[in-house]
Amino acid sequence: MKKMTLGLAGVVLAMGVAGCSGNAGTGGGSGGEGGNTENAGKAASSGKDQAVTLRIAMGSPGEGLIKVWEDIGKQFESQHENVKVEFTYQDDDTYKFIGLTNLLSGKNAPDLYFEWAGERLKKKVEDGFAADLTEKLKSSGLGDMFEEGTFNGMVVDGKTYMIPTAGDVTNVMFYNKKMFADQGLQPPATWEEFLALCEKLKAAGITPIVTGNKDLWPAGNWIGHLLSRVVGEQAYSDALQLKKPFNSPEFVTAYGYVQQLWDKGYVNDSANAIADNEGDMLFLNGRAAMHPIGSWLVSIAVEEAPELELGYFNLPSISGGKGDQNSVIGVLNGMVINKNSKHIDEAIEFMKLYSSAESSKKLTDAGAVPITKDGIDESAMHPLSLSLNELMQNAPTLVSPPDTGYAIEVANALNMATSQVLGGVKTPEAALEELDRTVAPLKK
Repeated sequence: MKKMTLGLAGVVLAMGVAGCSGNAGTGGGSGGEGGNTENAGKAASSGKDQAVTLRIAMGSPGEGLIKVWEDIGKQFESQHENVKVEFTYQDDDTYKFIGLTNLLSGKNAPDLYFEWAGERLKKKVEDGFAADLTEKLKSSGLGDMFEEGTFNGMVVDGKTYMIPTAGDVTNVMFYNKKMFADQGLQPPATWEEFLALCEKLKAAGITPIVTGNKDLWPAGNWIGHLLSRVVGEQAYSDALQLKKPFNSPEFVTAYGYVQQLWDKGYVNDSANAIADNEGDMLFLNGRAAMHPIGSWLVSIAVEEAPELELGYFNLPSISGGKGDQNSVIGVLNGMVINKNSKHIDEAIEFMKLYSSAESSKKLTDAGAVPITKDGIDESAMHPLSLSLNELMQNAPTLVSPPDTGYAIEVANALNMATSQVLGGVKTPEAALEELDRTVAPLKK
């Protein structure tokens, strides 16, 4: 998903994930938050005869944030005797699909590494590369630096394996408030209300929905959420993990809702021909009433269309759907502590420094918006950004986008099927048949 960034396009939230084990690593105790980090760090490092190298791996967060990470690393070294912090940065796609796997299997595996919450984290837990942080978060005080909701998607079988640092709500339906008001419309609560709203807009000569799906992921996020609402989160996840076929009555029903949008003319004819930024601009220029996209649109709208009265609503509930009808689709990510690390306590202490108010200020200045208790400046945030932040933190169920939570080959095949149905090229049945044929060679 191209738009997912460490700083939520510099507006909504930044989350990181770090894991800590209940197993004893090298090093001793830990102190309180913020100003106690230095003393706690020196205590943790005291008594060590050998130098410790704390290895940290991630995709490239950009030059500005790399400088912040390395500044924090230098500060950590100055506060912890005999500890050296070593960073490894890789191209994002390389890191995501092969780089991290190779690093974790290598001789000098990272002690602390960037990862996405949800299915990818679960896989790291299953493979033995994620430390259980449940008790360490409590005893070190690190967990107290975050609101409880920021750990969504980071708990597996009742145990916490991540420390939050960045995230995005990857799809909601943004709408033009003035257009809605002129037509006497309110954000819909149900799918039936949503269709009625689309019909009224169309009758008034207004394109109800515009999207730019040339690169497949924009509708992949939007419709992926719809699929999960209809078939249920487990069936959605099972299919994307190739545990069950996509071509099932439930998925046919789900794609029927997508076909309905095309057949009724509620989506722009150019949906699959234009890029996401072109869809953004059509909406921001008043060419459509609604635009399904992620939370980063807020910053784009502030810059490109400051006079636009922008609102949003989450996907309306679908009667008979097997999924959580209050779910949110989004990504949380951050740092995980390697279960095999000998430096778990040091990794915890590093993440306490990273999550401190002082570091949060540095991250904010670099374009990120930390989500620690001390990191969010509500008075400085755009109201919609703050609202989207709260939407994610309060989500009862967080659904992973196809191309972030799952294998990219499977995600691409699903997103292609979505584009075929959304563009009226194939029926749901035909698209799903082709999808299963495409992913068949990927099954183990």
